[in-house]
Amino acid sequence: MTTKPPNFEIPSEMRDLAEKSVDQAKKAFDGFMGAAYKAAGTLEGTSDAIQTGGKDIGRKALTYAEQNVAAALDFASSLVKAKDPQQVLQLQSDFIKAQLQAFGEQAKDIGATASKLATDVTKPKK
Repeated sequence: MTTKPPNFEIPSEMRDLAEKSVDQAKKAFDGFMGAAYKAAGTLEGTSDAIQTGGKDIGRKALTYAEQNVAAALDFASSLVKAKDPQQVLQLQSDFIKAQLQAFGEQAKDIGATASKLATDVTKPKK
């Protein structure tokens, strides 16, 4: 005798509310990122290696933060649309794998930029 698993269904009102919340969060984050990029762009540019390198690291950090939050919001959006617990688990597993890979690549990139900055700053001036 097999028992049928309970039907996993999110009420449409709850799903709509969750989707609207995710959309509002995306819009708010986009506004924040626009302001952050504008603020980063107002730094006065000089040829000084420290300022240039620091600015580069700051921009990369902003870009990665934007990518990571966008990925998290997309993940939240897909969770809301999941049809069953297995799909939720698969979405979560895929998201974690993708984010761990992204974090590794981002850390490697920022580390390389910081290393180059340190090398440039410590070079003797000619």
